[in-house]
Order: sequence, then C-alpha cells, then structure tokens
Amino acid sequence: MKAMIVVTHLLGTGHLSRALTLAHAFDAAGHEVLVVSGGRPAPHLDAGHLGWLQLPPLASDGVDFARLLDDHGQAAGAGYLEARMVALRHALTEFAPDILITELYPFGRRALAGEFLSLLEAAQDQRRRPVVLSSIRDILAPPSKPAKAQRTEEIVMRYYDAVLVHSDDHATRLEQSWPVTPALAEKLRYTGYVAPPAPAPHPQGLGADEVLVSAGGGAVGGPLYRAALTAAALRPALRWRLLVGGNDPALLADLQAQAPANAAVEPARPDFRRTLPRAAASVSMCGYNTAMDLLQAGTPAVLIPFDAGKEVEQGLRATSLAGLPAIEVLRSGDLTAEALAGALDRVLAAGPRRGSGLRFDGAAQSVAIATDMAKARI
Repeated sequence: MKAMIVVTHLLGTGHLSRALTLAHAFDAAGHEVLVVSGGRPAPHLDAGHLGWLQLPPLASDGVDFARLLDDHGQAAGAGYLEARMVALRHALTEFAPDILITELYPFGRRALAGEFLSLLEAAQDQRRRPVVLSSIRDILAPPSKPAKAQRTEEIVMRYYDAVLVHSDDHATRLEQSWPVTPALAEKLRYTGYVAPPAPAPHPQGLGADEVLVSAGGGAVGGPLYRAALTAAALRPALRWRLLVGGNDPALLADLQAQAPANAAVEPARPDFRRTLPRAAASVSMCGYNTAMDLLQAGTPAVLIPFDAGKEVEQGLRATSLAGLPAIEVLRSGDLTAEALAGALDRVLAAGPRRGSGLRFDGAAQSVAIATDMAKARI
C-alpha cells in the first residue's frame, strides 16, 4: 500500500520527528511512503530513503503561530501559500495514496486550514478515495474557545475515518487536554506512544555518566542552556554536555565561550537518543519525543516545560510524569542555576527508573490500524 504523511513543524522539530517515525514504520512493513514536509529543513533528522517532498517552508514568528514566515523570514504572502497548496494537491494526485495522514490537523495548525482543507477536498474527489487519518500526540494545546473544538469536530466528522491518538490510554487520555464528545470518541484509536525502538548505548560511550542538557531542534532553549552552564559551575564534580538545537551559530559560540571546564557545548546531534541510557541525568524541556526518549531510557530527568506565549502542552505532559521516580519538574518562571542544581541533586539520588509498563509500539500499531482500514475499503 501507499501512505502519504503531511506534516508542518513551525517552531521545534518534534512534529516532523514523530511523523518520520511513523513513516519508517510504514516502510519497514513493506509499504511505499511519501512524507510531505512544510516546515524548514531539519538536517539532524534522518529521512533515509523515504519518499520526500519539501514544500516551500514555513515557520512561526516565535510562539505566534498565526503569523507565518517564509524561507526568508518575511510574512508569507498569498502567492507563497498558494504554491504550497498547489504542490500538495499535485502530490496527492501523482502519488495516489491508499492512506492519507495529516499530522496534528485539524486539532492544530489552524493557520494552515486553507491548504489542509484543499487537500482533504481533493482526497474526497479521488477516484479511489484514500483512508484519511489524523495523527495527534498524547497532549494537545486545549482549544481557547468552544467554537474551535466544535469546528475541529465538524472537520473530523466530514473528512476523517479515524484519529490516531499516540498515547497509552492507561496513562494519558485525550480528555485531559481536549473536549471529547461521544461522536468524537467513536473516531479515536489509541495506538500507544510513537517512539523508535529503545536506544542502545552510544558505541563511543558519549553521554556516559554525564548530565545531558537539550532543548530539542528548535531555537527556544537559550535560558535553559544558560542556567545549565551556571549550574555546571555550581556542581564541578559532574560532567555536563549541552546539545544546542536551532541552527544559531552565534548562540552556540556564546555558550561555548561561557562554558566552565566541566561542560562541553556542541550542536544537537542525530544520535542523541543513544547518549541517554548511560547518562547520569537529563535536563530538558518536555516535548513528546523527548518524553518518550526519557521514559524508554529510564534516565533521571529534570523537566523544564516550554510555556512561552500560551503554550500549555508541555506543562500538562510534565505534570502527568511528575509522579514517576527520578523526575522533577521545574517551571520556567522558577528556573535559576540554584534551583536546577537542587533538582538535579534529587533525581541523581533517586537513580534510574526500571520499566514504566507503558506501550511504545504506537508506530507499528498505527500502521496496523491504517492498513486494516484500507484493506476493508478494497
């Protein structure tokens, strides 16, 4: 079968990372895959030999997700957005998928509703209509108004066969962050968490006995990195490694210049997951993919959820994990070097976690759900 996955990451790269994990699972099961990416290139993520289409890229203006910037950092004009829409419809026609997956939409990416609705209408008009699925993470940004939830449900009911919820429903249900009516509940398919296989330790021993500091692939980690460098000076007996995302050479050089002798500062790396199993601890935000990595590896962790603007998703996720051993949550408003060092002391004392009992086979389960629905349509 043929699966087309459409994703646009606007700030960090977590959405694209999760979409690629799904795509690799379809590929591993013998299906042909096309990933259509509408965000900026993310070279630290590996698409391998997957089918790939890069749309004219967009990014948000910081945490203002309603203001979209083009590849020159200017407000995206009507012609730029139209080119994306045309490319999307053309890809649908040429690839002719059996399965069409939109990542996050219609539960988010409302600023891109025009191109998504154009794609969904085109899918309805296909001679052989694909199975249409929405792919969403465990925790969503709750709708600010009831009308937004109502509009989302209307779109789901009109265009979608099901909604893949990438969560273990014994741990986190969609109701914790989104209003779920009986009609919407019938569309939900809990898949388990979407994560690659648990990482093996790094072959060169990177990360072993180190405090790993990361903030994903976006450009929002400056305060976290700076607090970590000062905390490293307060804990000179520990070895620290800062993995800096966001492709900002000036920030990287500044952090390297400020680093104490016990802290290495380097760009974010594609083998980050393999540095976790033997790490002393992790200091990070609490995006979906980071949380999955930490839960699988059992690494003691200090979580500083991203909460700029009106973002609440990471805070809700961090709160849900705070009851697990060796996990501390530090709100960004409370982030100081001293508070970070204290939280780190506590998770180090608690030691690694052993087995969460949660399901991490969400990618394979998503493939099974999607292909079963497609087969039933043949």
